[in-house]
Amino acid sequence: MLGSPPEGPDPMKLGVYVNAQHPAGDDPARRFTETLEQARLIRALGFDSIWGGEHHVTPGFHYFPLLPLLQRLAAETEGMAMGTNLVLLPLHNPVEIAEIGAFLDVITGGRFLLGVGLGYRPEEFAVFGVPMAERVSRLTEGIEIIRRLWTEEAVTHKGRHWQLEGIGIRPRPLQQPRPPILVGSQVAAGIARAARIADGWLVVPVPTVDEFAAQAAAFGAARAAAGLAASPHICRLLEVSCAADEDAAIRRAAPYLLEKYAAYFSWGIPGISLEPGAPPEAQLRRLATNRFAVGSPAQVVEALLRQHRAGVTHATMRVSWPGMPQKEVLAGIERLGHEVLPEVRRRTAAGRA
Repeated sequence: MLGSPPEGPDPMKLGVYVNAQHPAGDDPARRFTETLEQARLIRALGFDSIWGGEHHVTPGFHYFPLLPLLQRLAAETEGMAMGTNLVLLPLHNPVEIAEIGAFLDVITGGRFLLGVGLGYRPEEFAVFGVPMAERVSRLTEGIEIIRRLWTEEAVTHKGRHWQLEGIGIRPRPLQQPRPPILVGSQVAAGIARAARIADGWLVVPVPTVDEFAAQAAAFGAARAAAGLAASPHICRLLEVSCAADEDAAIRRAAPYLLEKYAAYFSWGIPGISLEPGAPPEAQLRRLATNRFAVGSPAQVVEALLRQHRAGVTHATMRVSWPGMPQKEVLAGIERLGHEVLPEVRRRTAAGRA
């Protein structure tokens, strides 16, 4: 059983995760211009949010820096929520993240969501000079500092990694008491930690719907055990390809989505397996089953509703992957905006998910 939709009158929110990872041979200026065009279309079609992610030292690719990218996109997405999925918090000074996050909240009109996570690539920790063994303590201490800087006039903190004496930041966020802090994890201990120390949870695309439902139940139980209310921020990154029919959706996404997952595999992310030599379309069909939202508008709607029944309150749809032509990206966004977004909102608002 996948459970019931989250309680309350609000429909499931639908956002778009913009791809910042491009083949090293691509023209970065052209790809950036295309990202701006995508952001304008996402806003025009009425999606709820726009998101981006962070990685560094990615051989074979260039990767737009997350926080500068979001600051620029905010100018194109007035009225939309904006989120990080996610900032690799152990690599950063939390005072800087608090300052930038507060500014993003100001320029988005109080619609910023800060998603953070541990990170898993040794190369990234090496170039930042941060021991991977410290990533959990840096995450938890960093969240505490950011929360306090967003809500207190002067913060004194004596921790393992940072020492602050009467520090305050300006500007402070617009949201009261502060923007939500979301933590990403896909292992049991990390999910329980996120439930205790954060306002919400970020979920990767890898678990099947049934695996995610069990994780969501564990997240909710951990919050209840800590005396915390159910979270309204269960935000799941989803691979989404929508076309006239399933075959067309598979053909459109397969070469590019598989390239992304090959990178994931080489980076060591758990839960992913690829079949060397298998046709990309066959591999995507296998990966997508009970996991992604790939197909016709009706099929994508049903896939998103399954995610909602499993516990997702905010779907972050990744609709493009490294190397994908701009015309294909825009076509997918258009179809989602016109044929999927209204139906998902209608059915989740009506409790018919």
